[in-house]
Amino acid sequence: MGRNLGTAALIFGALVVQMTLINRMGFAVAPDLVLLAVIALAALRGPTAGAVIGFLAGLAADLAPPTDHVLGQYALVMCLTGYLAGRGADRAPMLSVAACAVGAPALAVAVGSLLGDPGVDWSTFVAVWPGAALCNLVAAPFVVWAVHALFRPRRSKDVLVMGWRRP
Repeated sequence: MGRNLGTAALIFGALVVQMTLINRMGFAVAPDLVLLAVIALAALRGPTAGAVIGFLAGLAADLAPPTDHVLGQYALVMCLTGYLAGRGADRAPMLSVAACAVGAPALAVAVGSLLGDPGVDWSTFVAVWPGAALCNLVAAPFVVWAVHALFRPRRSKDVLVMGWRRP
């Protein structure tokens, strides 16, 4: 229960920082902290939990203003990305994180195009995807490190218990 509340607080905090600070900095592209948090959590917990965390985080991102896209678009993208990150984390965790951080913006553009978003076309993809992928790739190790520092299993301290013997 505590781990789930910690996950919800992390996703909410990442969403608030993304909406209030990073999106308002004025850069053409910026890293997606919510996506990177989903990828890091999925790498820790596996594909099923990654898909659930991704869906709920994507739904929260869909509902956060400004909503200029179809409801459920980011939920689908983050659900698939969370599943893939959790699935690949068993074999090659950092490669899985890097592939998902680079591929998720392309998946978002593809889903937007399939859903008929008028602002998405090939020229938009060519102009935006390389920068978004690079920003996510640069920020991913820092986010993964922070999430692993918060959620890794704690090592129990070895305690020597002295007993007494009966003669």
